[in-house]
Amino acid sequence: MEAGSDTAQLGLRETKKQETRRLISDHATRLFIEKGFEETTIAEVAAAARVAKKTVTNYFARKEDLVLDHQDEFIATLARTVADRRPGESALASLRRAFEATITAQDPVAGFAGPDFTRMIAGSPTLTACLRGLHDQREQALAETLADTVGGQRSDITVRTAAGLLGAVHRILFQRIQELTLAGSTNDEIAGTLAGEAARAFDLLEPALGDYAVA
Repeated sequence: MEAGSDTAQLGLRETKKQETRRLISDHATRLFIEKGFEETTIAEVAAAARVAKKTVTNYFARKEDLVLDHQDEFIATLARTVADRRPGESALASLRRAFEATITAQDPVAGFAGPDFTRMIAGSPTLTACLRGLHDQREQALAETLADTVGGQRSDITVRTAAGLLGAVHRILFQRIQELTLAGSTNDEIAGTLAGEAARAFDLLEPALGDYAVA
């Protein structure tokens, strides 16, 4: 078999894996919304997706991974934004600009997930705890990038405090999107509210971090 055929076969297998993963995740999310996360079993997800139970666990190590399947992207967002900041731009300025863009895009990763999905998360102690853990991991990833950026130690109190403040603002704004969603606001209404509230939140950090970690 020629090398080109091998590559094509690998590409087809990878595409098939992605399709299977998406199929399982979609069925799981539908069931979790209908029945509740805690009440739905892996066996029920497997039956809905018409795959073996072992197939589900091969693709998703934990039940909560079926729901929060963009967690790696979520954890990396703040650190990646700071690493890619523009010349002359501070960490705070880059994160503020990026958050404004997520509001405009109404990005689901930033919290614009719709009422059904948001209600499912809020109604599950497991998912709520998992989400808190993802926020903590995102803050830790940001601290590591800030340390590399300023040439400091990752244990340095300034680095850790800066990451904590920046992470806290994003955590609060994420929670605010959830609150407004559960209160019945549309994504357009939430985006309009968050534009002003996010500006005030980031303004509070300007005196302390406006000149910190400038590229």
